[in-house]
Amino acid sequence: MPVVVPMAGRRGVSPWAPLGEPLFRSLWIASVISYTGTWMQNVGAGWLMTQMTMNPLMVGLVQAAAALPVFLVILPAGALADMVDRRRFLLLTQGWMVLASGTLGIMTLTSCVGPWVLLLFTFLLGLGAVMNDPAWQAITPELVPAEQHASAVALNSAGFNVARAVGPALGGLIVAAVGCGTTFLLNAFSFLGVILFLYRWKRPIGTRPKTQRVWSAIGDGFSYVRESGLAKSVLLRTGTFSVAAVAMLALLPIIARPYGARGYGVLLGCFGLGALLGAVALPRLRERLSVDGVVGAAILIFAAMTFAAGRAEIFGLLCAVMLVAGGAWIGILACLNVAAQTMCPAYVRARALSFYLLVLQGGMAIGATLWGALAKRIGVPDALGVAAVVLALGVFALRGHRITASELELTPVVVRD
Repeated sequence: MPVVVPMAGRRGVSPWAPLGEPLFRSLWIASVISYTGTWMQNVGAGWLMTQMTMNPLMVGLVQAAAALPVFLVILPAGALADMVDRRRFLLLTQGWMVLASGTLGIMTLTSCVGPWVLLLFTFLLGLGAVMNDPAWQAITPELVPAEQHASAVALNSAGFNVARAVGPALGGLIVAAVGCGTTFLLNAFSFLGVILFLYRWKRPIGTRPKTQRVWSAIGDGFSYVRESGLAKSVLLRTGTFSVAAVAMLALLPIIARPYGARGYGVLLGCFGLGALLGAVALPRLRERLSVDGVVGAAILIFAAMTFAAGRAEIFGLLCAVMLVAGGAWIGILACLNVAAQTMCPAYVRARALSFYLLVLQGGMAIGATLWGALAKRIGVPDALGVAAVVLALGVFALRGHRITASELELTPVVVRD
């Protein structure tokens, strides 16, 4: 699922200006609906697995199944996003996600889903999402004038965080009222607005796909990233964070089990609300701290909340923990996303982003599996305690890999977690 942060637009440009562009406004509304459906799907999938089994490994594998396609297709997806007609490519990936989510919904409502079938369709939905991501990132500059690009990215970010705050709570209510299958079907319908926009969108004349072999394009991107010190620092920081940080979210369905589906949705909603509040506070923090300072402080805060999540026995306290964790999470990913978006020139940007997404989402897939297996052996609270220690140690172990960002603009991309 995507992570985003609203930032102010460039000086002299209203942060609301892109909404005056009919194309961007239509896509923005459709994407907010789609993001909300995605978060409802996440709640339904996590909760459905806990209804079938309380095995922490199987619950952790729900997150892993969604992220596993990153290992398989993100690099070709990044190359294709620089090479093909993005409109047609996005229509294909969006249609794939409608089919995967809709089929899972029908099978769930007809009681044809077991744990492994749920993991299979979660994987298939993740496959479409991963293929979609790099091309999706790249179309925003085609919808707004150049001077509104930063504001457009900020509005995309704001829309995603609104969906992240609303979608889980809404998903929890729907699961409690009519079951998980309905959330899957609603997610399938949520893609239709984006598909309608893409179908009616006429791309500007002169945008031509590049003629290059996929593996050659991937090789060019790898060569650039390998030679860039900033890129290597960003990828190292991202990898160490993502593997450990996913423990809280992967094990949350088990933590929330005593509070029911509504409680689970509320906890995810608190996390999303914290992310939204953190996004609002981030520009002021950046006036006082370096990018490296924000990342380091936010990781230590997130580590503390990871530890607390395994030991909070009062629902209100757990909600507060998730709220603070959401704010820290967005502060970390905002800075990492900015660095990833700007660490390479435009001609190789989609491929550079694909390497970043591989490390971010791949690390989460590995982490979700590892923490699920560890929780099965030593229990959820102790597993989260180990994850908190790993997060804190990573801050100090990578002090030599600073993200120097004086030249970077805080205009993050939309990234799924």
